[in-house]
Amino acid sequence: MSISTLHFYQIAILLISLTMIYFGLEKYLRRQATQTLFKLLIRIIVWGGMSAVAFFPGITDHLALFIGIEGNVNAVILLGFLLVFLLIFKILSIVERLEQQISTFVRHDALSDFDKDIKK
Repeated sequence: MSISTLHFYQIAILLISLTMIYFGLEKYLRRQATQTLFKLLIRIIVWGGMSAVAFFPGITDHLALFIGIEGNVNAVILLGFLLVFLLIFKILSIVERLEQQISTFVRHDALSDFDKDIKK
């Protein structure tokens, strides 16, 4: 496969995949509480798989045969479900981060009120 035969969607998926993997690695290496090794591996598998399917569309034929799906279109629909799963996973990560920020804020506010009460 040469660069001249690449389609726009293939390049776009590759760039998005590399960006998502990079952000996951960055979070993991900075030891953020929301990024575990399990989440990093899932991110690499999902986005790496999407890139592989974009560059080698014949993979879906083999995947369809392996799973037992008769048509290639059904395999593409399955990949669509995978993308929806990934989006839900991302939303859950955002909710987790918001919960942690709210907890930190409430603790800080409670300690601030406690200090004010002590000083009275």
